[in-house]
Amino acid sequence: MSENVTTVVDHEPDPVDEAGSAAVAHDDSDAHGVPSGHDLLVAEGDAAGDYLERLLDILDFDGDIDLDVEGERAVVSIIGEGDVDRLVGDHGEVLDALQELTRLAAMAETGQRSRLMLDIAGYRARRRAELSALGRSTAESVAGTGEPVRLAPMNPFERKVVHDAVGQVAGVSSSSEGEEPNRRVVISRES
Repeated sequence: MSENVTTVVDHEPDPVDEAGSAAVAHDDSDAHGVPSGHDLLVAEGDAAGDYLERLLDILDFDGDIDLDVEGERAVVSIIGEGDVDRLVGDHGEVLDALQELTRLAAMAETGQRSRLMLDIAGYRARRRAELSALGRSTAESVAGTGEPVRLAPMNPFERKVVHDAVGQVAGVSSSSEGEEPNRRVVISRES
């Protein structure tokens, strides 16, 4: 078993009063004792990190787990080289499957539906940059030619990145068509 798995958790430090002492933590629960949204996301990330640590141990892969909260979503990343790249798979298929399993593990722990985002070895970050460039360049082409373009089928994460990129180009719009797993983005000139 690998003993080189570490967890990096990005928690805010305890507030400090003017005397330099840690302030008494306040309860972020609502009136019914339900934790706040941020606390739920942190708990979701912690549960996901625990699940992924066990997975890496079973696989005997070396990697670090990084937990963060971005907006309304927990973001969990496995950082490493070599073997962890195998957890991405062709076109991110293994990564997508692991994300769903990790969401289920987090949901089982927290009792709340999970929308966490999993990244492995920076794959999603690289893919986001590629898709942003594709969306922008295709939108600029459609703005010039007026001919609509149907892109290859994409998962929801990829389609959102393309829609966001197209939204930054004047005179064009994007929509999605088709059924999963063959749903695709269509870019058209605005009338």
